Amino acid sequence: QVQLVESGGGLAQPGASLRLSCKASTSTLSTYAVGWYRQAPGKECELVGGITGFGGSRITLDSVKGRFTISREYVRNTVYLEMNNLKEEDTAVYYCSQVEESRLFTDCVPRRADQGTQVTVSS
Repeated sequence: QVQLVESGGGLAQPGASLRLSCKASTSTLSTYAVGWYRQAPGKECELVGGITGFGGSRITLDSVKGRFTISREYVRNTVYLEMNNLKEEDTAVYYCSQVEESRLFTDCVPRRADQGTQVTVSS
């Protein structure tokens, strides 16, 4: 399992944009599928979307389609989650995980306690 570190979260106003990064800390990420997930307080994990090892991406969460995109930069060993037109209901801890491609667009991966970056959308 590749160890991944998320960054880029913070406080944003409604309508603003943030870009989250998911970087492999110790090894290459280049051929792995990576999923993005989020978990709001008291709620279960939500699968936001994912990107295959070859760069094919898909947003699976209906509430963010058209606002969020996923991309990867092989040279930087990083996967990104670009979030535009943020809404208060996007407030959550966002995290990424390497995952088998067979599960990439279907399964939510449980969050570890130390995993993720907080995104808070508030005016």
